[in-house]
Amino acid sequence: MAIENIYGPEDGVFIQNHPLIQHKITMLRDKNTGTNEFRKLIEEIAMLMGFEALWDLPLEDVEVETPIETCKSPVIAGKKLAIVPILRAGLGMVSGITALTPTAKIGHIGLYRDEVTHEPHEYYCKLPSPIELRTIIVLDPMLATGGSASDAIRMIKEHGGVHIKFLCIIAAPEGIKRLHEDHPDVQIYVGHLDRELNENAYICPGLGDAGDRIFGTK
Repeated sequence: MAIENIYGPEDGVFIQNHPLIQHKITMLRDKNTGTNEFRKLIEEIAMLMGFEALWDLPLEDVEVETPIETCKSPVIAGKKLAIVPILRAGLGMVSGITALTPTAKIGHIGLYRDEVTHEPHEYYCKLPSPIELRTIIVLDPMLATGGSASDAIRMIKEHGGVHIKFLCIIAAPEGIKRLHEDHPDVQIYVGHLDRELNENAYICPGLGDAGDRIFGTK
């Protein structure tokens, strides 16, 4: 059974089928898309996804004086957002989200994947304080096995994080399944659901190594 028939918005899994997102993801996939264009596309897709993912931010009314009169008008309530990219590829999505929320605080989580076991290993974690009072947006362009995303969210929870959303541009069914099972309380926003993982745990058809394509490394 297809993963979209198993999980849906009622489970906190949102597959974002907006035409602009899908068009830009197709451009990302193209092996001929250069580093500069790839980086800009990642930023633009993150902004489009963030607009949808932040729909439920709490609001409070403040008094504003317009050129006509004084009125009550809504602003975002509570502590500022925490944006937490998973290093290094997640960095490419940060500017897209901060374009929407320029006062957000930014943390970082460092994980690398073992080339043999494909399991994630931690090497860095720095989060804004007080993390427990913030809506936390975890960013990673690719959700493959789900191991890195699951470990990153576990680290955030260990530091007190509660209100967590995860944004990825491309996901494999295996990654969504693991992340949802490990953290059913976390909302998952996906730009496109791909077919499967191959024997090397790469997403197919995918777009290659997002970190290498963002930063121009091999």
